[in-house]
Amino acid sequence: MIDLGKLLEESGAILKGHFELTSGRHSDVYFEKFRVIELPHVLTALCEEIANHMKSMGLQPKAIAGPTTGGIIIAFELARQLGLPAIYIETENGVKTLRRGKTLPKGHTVFIIDDVLTTGRSIIESQQAIENAGGTVIGAAALIDRAEKPLEVSYPLISAYKVAATSYAPDEVPEWLKAIPVTKPGTRATT
Repeated sequence: MIDLGKLLEESGAILKGHFELTSGRHSDVYFEKFRVIELPHVLTALCEEIANHMKSMGLQPKAIAGPTTGGIIIAFELARQLGLPAIYIETENGVKTLRRGKTLPKGHTVFIIDDVLTTGRSIIESQQAIENAGGTVIGAAALIDRAEKPLEVSYPLISAYKVAATSYAPDEVPEWLKAIPVTKPGTRATT
C-alpha cells in the first residue's frame, strides 16, 4: 500500500510558510497542486484512492467533472481510471460554466473532482454549473482535504488524503504568522 502522505511530501506538494490561500484565508501550510499534476505516478496514486472510495460506495456516475485549471488534469485521470468521459468546468464572465458547446442530457449523473478542499467554493460552483447544464451531481472529491469543517452537501464527499491545516481570516492572522512574509500562490483572484 502506498503512503500518500509520504508521496505528497516527496513530490514537494506540501509547503510551509505564510500563504494567502485562493479563498483569501491565511495558513502556514500550502498544497501546491502542480507538484502533484506534473508527476503522473503521484496523480495516478491519488486518483486511484478516490476511484476505490467511489467503487466501495457504489457511485456510478456517467462523467467526471473538474474545474479549471488543475481540476482538468485530475478529472481526466480519474475518468481514465474509471473508463468514463471527462467534463471541464471553466469560468466565463466570473461564473463557472460548461463551455465550448458542451451540453449534458437532463439528469446526467456527474462526479466532481478538485485538487484541494479548503472552503468548498470550487466544488459548490462546479455543482451549480453542472445543474445549470441539466446534470445531477452524485458525489464529489478532493485530492487533498484541508477543510477545517465539513462541507455540507447532499451527496458523498470524499478525499484521497486528509490533513489538519488551520487557516485564518485576514483579520484573524496570529502574530507569529504575520511575522513571516506572505506568499500568494494559487490561480483565483481573491474577492
